[in-house]
Amino acid sequence: MTSLRGAALPFMPPRPLRNANVQTVLARWQPAGMDAFMATEQPVLLDAGPDATGVEPDHPVRLLGYFNRTAAPEHRGLVLILHGWEGCSHSVHNTVVTSALLQAGYDVFRLNLRDHGPGIHLDPHALNKGIFVGTLLDEAATAVHQIAAMAGARPFYIVGASMGGNFALRLAIRHSRTPFHNLARVVAISPAINPSRSTQALDAKLPYRRYFRDRWLASLHHKEELFPDLYDFGAMDPHLSVYDLTDRLVRMFGLFPDAEAYFTAYGVRGNAFEDLRVPTHIITAANDVVIPVVDFYGLKPHPLLDLEIHPTGGHVGFVDGLPLRHRLPAMVLERLVRPAGGVQPEPEFGTGNGDGFRPLE
Repeated sequence: MTSLRGAALPFMPPRPLRNANVQTVLARWQPAGMDAFMATEQPVLLDAGPDATGVEPDHPVRLLGYFNRTAAPEHRGLVLILHGWEGCSHSVHNTVVTSALLQAGYDVFRLNLRDHGPGIHLDPHALNKGIFVGTLLDEAATAVHQIAAMAGARPFYIVGASMGGNFALRLAIRHSRTPFHNLARVVAISPAINPSRSTQALDAKLPYRRYFRDRWLASLHHKEELFPDLYDFGAMDPHLSVYDLTDRLVRMFGLFPDAEAYFTAYGVRGNAFEDLRVPTHIITAANDVVIPVVDFYGLKPHPLLDLEIHPTGGHVGFVDGLPLRHRLPAMVLERLVRPAGGVQPEPEFGTGNGDGFRPLE
């Protein structure tokens, strides 16, 4: 495991951009032209296996994804991208990374988890009657096996951010027991490895609490509109914290005894990587507003695990300037080819004056 806490090349934008909230807000900045590939994206509906929620025992789970084939002459493989909680395949961090990957010669598949999606071709909430919870890894893994097969003889990669980073890490761990076809590398950006602490962190900051709470409640109430015979979320007080709403939800449906048990069930902690079989990279920031950096210090080292803790970057930010530019695409591209266990400089970036990466002093 390698840490950037004093020994490598950290992300260091100009001083005005180093603030955690500035980085987190800029993560949503969509540069012109970065979404041009959407004109040729192909929607794909996947059979994701049995419904673990128990709501539809006789019907398979259906998950929506979007596939783009690179136009580059050299095909380097297929990259699966996983979004964050209440995000989707068309979230900004997904589109800017997808654009760069396609130009670099990678095919890209952006998978939407249950109850997530852009709502362009169909209503993602209508695909499955059961609601999304973070423990639904089996259905994601079933879909990933099918996506991996699309790579053919080429390498397959998984990239996830935030909650998608949590799923990416758990898929890397699962790979040791149930291998994914040609899986060559996993990259997790700002992954929520301790969902309980992450939820409490966002609850502690009013703008973030309101943002996630309002989006989640809107999702639940839309589910109720679609399936009124199954759901009544009237008891979900819109003034409660996200943590308390989660506690109320898991108790309401008998999923877990309380929120803490639920969060623990899909966390990634301690020796979770002891049987790791695929090179895995974690990219995070010490000033992430919703992913407390302290949780990463508790991960047990492994030769195939790289941990990069940058001094700034916010939550899935890593926006440099001026002029503004997303550094995340280049960071992901470099890590897809990096040898396991090593941190290398990214030579296309400047090495001083706040331009990209520079050595820690």
